[in-house]
Amino acid sequence: MKTKLNGFFTLLLALLVQISFAQEKTVTGIVSDASGPLPGVTVLVKGTNVGTQTDFDGNYTIKASPGNILQFSFIGMKTVEKAVGASNKIDIVMTESAETLEEVVVTGFGRKVEKRSATYSVQQIGGDEMTQARETNIVNSLSGKVAGVQITNSSGAVGSSSRVVLRGASSITGDNQPLYVVNGVPLESGNYGTSNSSGGADMPNGVSDINPDDIESMSVLKGPAAAALYGVRAANGVIQIKTKSGSKGRGLGISFNTTTSFESPLVLPNFQNSYGQGGNQDYFEWIDGSSGDGGVDESWGPPLDVGLEFVQWNSYTVDGAPLPWVSQPDNIKDFYDTGVTLNNSISFSGGAENIGYRLSVASMSQTGMVPNTDLRRFSVGGSSSYTISEKLTSSIDFNYTRSTSDNFVTQGYNNENPVQQMLWSGRNVDFTLLKDWRNLPLSPVGTAAEGTPLNWNTVFQNNPYWVLDTNRREYERDRIVGNIALNYDFNEHFSLSTKVGTNFWNMRQNRRQAFGSNESPNGFYSETARTFSETNAEVIGSYTTKITDDLNLDFSVGGNTMYKRAELRYTAAPQLQLPNLYNVSNLAAGSSWVVNNQYSEQRINSLFGFGKLSYKDYLFLEFSGRNDWTSLLPVEDNSFFYPSVSMSAVITDMFKIDSNALSFLKVRGSWSEVGGIGALSPYQLQPVYEFETETWGGNSVAILPSQLNNPNIKSETTNGYEVGMDARFFNSRLRLNATYYDQTSEDLIVPVQISASSGYLSTVQNVGEMNNKGIELQLGATIVDSRDFKFDLDLNFAKNENTVESLGGLESLVLGGQWNMTLEAREGKPYGSIVGTYFERGPNGKVLYEDGLPVIASGTKVLGNISPDWTGGASFTFTYKDFSLNTLIDAKIGGDIHTMTNTWGRYAGVLAETVVGRETGVVGDGVMLVDGEYVPNTVVVSAEQYNKRAYSNSVVESSVFDASYVKLRQVMLTYKMPKDLIKNTLFTDISFSLVGRNLAILHKNVPHIDPESSFSDDNAEQGQEFGQLPSARSVGFNIQLKL
Repeated sequence: MKTKLNGFFTLLLALLVQISFAQEKTVTGIVSDASGPLPGVTVLVKGTNVGTQTDFDGNYTIKASPGNILQFSFIGMKTVEKAVGASNKIDIVMTESAETLEEVVVTGFGRKVEKRSATYSVQQIGGDEMTQARETNIVNSLSGKVAGVQITNSSGAVGSSSRVVLRGASSITGDNQPLYVVNGVPLESGNYGTSNSSGGADMPNGVSDINPDDIESMSVLKGPAAAALYGVRAANGVIQIKTKSGSKGRGLGISFNTTTSFESPLVLPNFQNSYGQGGNQDYFEWIDGSSGDGGVDESWGPPLDVGLEFVQWNSYTVDGAPLPWVSQPDNIKDFYDTGVTLNNSISFSGGAENIGYRLSVASMSQTGMVPNTDLRRFSVGGSSSYTISEKLTSSIDFNYTRSTSDNFVTQGYNNENPVQQMLWSGRNVDFTLLKDWRNLPLSPVGTAAEGTPLNWNTVFQNNPYWVLDTNRREYERDRIVGNIALNYDFNEHFSLSTKVGTNFWNMRQNRRQAFGSNESPNGFYSETARTFSETNAEVIGSYTTKITDDLNLDFSVGGNTMYKRAELRYTAAPQLQLPNLYNVSNLAAGSSWVVNNQYSEQRINSLFGFGKLSYKDYLFLEFSGRNDWTSLLPVEDNSFFYPSVSMSAVITDMFKIDSNALSFLKVRGSWSEVGGIGALSPYQLQPVYEFETETWGGNSVAILPSQLNNPNIKSETTNGYEVGMDARFFNSRLRLNATYYDQTSEDLIVPVQISASSGYLSTVQNVGEMNNKGIELQLGATIVDSRDFKFDLDLNFAKNENTVESLGGLESLVLGGQWNMTLEAREGKPYGSIVGTYFERGPNGKVLYEDGLPVIASGTKVLGNISPDWTGGASFTFTYKDFSLNTLIDAKIGGDIHTMTNTWGRYAGVLAETVVGRETGVVGDGVMLVDGEYVPNTVVVSAEQYNKRAYSNSVVESSVFDASYVKLRQVMLTYKMPKDLIKNTLFTDISFSLVGRNLAILHKNVPHIDPESSFSDDNAEQGQEFGQLPSARSVGFNIQLKL
């Protein structure tokens, strides 16, 4: 009997196997979209690991059984599922997904949520927008695209920094810039090398180290509710950067991107070409450089191009004979080179059944518009995700970047800045004759420039080409950013994840000045080394459950510990013993080294929780809370809690509105509180000693700082609310997002003066208060959408009203400034008041004149403010078959700027306005006091007298201008090759683009400069201009290849 049973079961098993094999069959088909066959589509037998991909012609072959579900997926397309039936052929037509990148946004802690369910304002920019219209600094790609985001690119110098402010300033002493978070790792973005009114060089900020080709998306979290999860570091908002990764189950994909662009000055001053070097319309001939106009750098001399001849600086070429006195209308323009930027990147991505990976390599090489300035950047990035088991997954992301420069140009009012030198140059000077400085004779003995190559001016300036070749600011920075994460799914409800991330960099800067330099006649050399590291360790437990059929709950709790360390080592030899030997040991006898060493540590421990309730997928409630303990604050009072709550309702779903006119309507509102630390740094709670460079009896000297530490200081707090709506009309052809917000920052940290009898000059207190309120509008419209032609319009508008409510009894607080101008925070005024000297006026408001010259009043007053009235942008995209044309216009209306280019250009007689009255004199528009009455001014003075009084460092008012602008920020023409043209090649995608960035200023009110100018991204350097390189116009091409 047992044998019979065994035989029966064996026969039954064989029959089942035979039936199974009989059911499995080969299924083939073609996958396409509206444009034709789709290569690279993933085809899976749902619920199994059996899968394949379509080839270049969209064909696929897979083994499946009747009743199996085939799942077709492709980035940007709706996933399609099809049951296997009797037929062996299944063709699929895929359509674009409504949940594309712009419909799924990245929010706090890198969570991806559907945009329809977001409960606060968040705007996201896709990575493709950064790789085609490429910027060296990626944040510049946001200009004109995101409502409520103000971006200022300081200048056209290589490596120049960019400043980003979301919804206005919220701190008086802090930098007011957002926190950058890359794949969950906070990125410290200071540039540690800023220019100001007296010199320095503007160097790259940290976010510029990121390779644009690695970016999948950038999400801008503007309000406190969006940023509250990041606690004390997120008072100014957050910019989330998500990098690209590979996909599991997909074959190897290779992407190559190359961009070449050419840069030229966008705006140069409008110079006069009628009068040359000298004074009082006279020119004192060059006599061995020891007299004459070797010491005059103004252009109030004799008329040009009228047949005059003089012995000039370059008369050595004709044995000291006179040379024609002629204008050089293009001498400044010809000084600049055409800058060239080369970007190349290649990436490899793909995956297998349990692993996804991506590896990228990129290089950037930039030569500046100023000769002998450059920047190079090399980066390697990678990511990998691995399914270790059914419940355990892991991921790793890393990026290494090395940036180097042989020279960053000096800016500001400094004789090593070529822009400043050219503003003071005679309009008769031919700069091309100075370029070959190695073959020029040396400056005469007894002049300030003695021993250096001859220059047109031997008193105030060196040969600019010699300066750029010999006096250098060398730069190196290595940065590693990365994280490793694990996630364990205990069941369908509960998971636990942990992540450790680091941001580490070291930077080296060498500064050298040759013998004979105007700034350092005996030479100078310094070495600066900075090291920075930040490590974050995080654990999050997440729970999700369906409370009822209609009510879902997602909830997470976690903790984070952050440790930050910074170190500075600086050594300088202020005078050198031997020329051309740049080493700190080459110290001149009698001179002393200047040494500065700094070390600091900081820690923040945090506990947090966040959750989301959703009802019927149309009503959403989000809540969060975070508690920080920071080492910057007193131990007994270093704990701060930051809550937030937000809600949204999809009205069209709630009331089952099915209308083509109203496709979608969501209303939302939020309230939150978030902290900040202003300009607090480690060790400001206890008194510490600082070592002086001088010694006493051969012993080191240490002194107390001038600021008294306040052990009772606490964090700043920003609380506020926002309400808004997201609507789509006519099948989403018309799209509107609107937000109103009101947020108040309290307990702002403000330095307060105290009696000098205390041994200190100031202390810091929590006494400031500032308010920001405003509106943000985004309007999108698909104007035309036909088979071959499409026209999309996107507009954004933002208006922010900022008010400094309180300074704790202070009338004002000086933030920065230049010459007689100060940048201040003033009670009752918007942040960033421009304050300075001004002209006296009569009862009718006209300028008062005395002896034909304007009278400068005693004291100062508010002359303007750096805060704009509103900002906006307009994007126009036309698509015709395989061609697309995008145009972007960017506007900032309102706000003011103090421009010393206009001041010194008028004073020196080089700007076009100074030609007026050269022969006839000038009668200033104003009044004069005669016998106790105000009468029109009738006194004639020379043009030189007038401009040197009305435009000098003694008066600020004449150089404050409206900083409004409207810019043609971008034009991009792209051709994407049709798939049928490349189906027999290795490539799956080929596109070509012609790209122009910062092409034109369509409107501005300030002459001679770009109103977007600033010294750097530093808080105290905004609204001020002098000696910055002109902003750059960029034109180039881009090629993208995928296979």
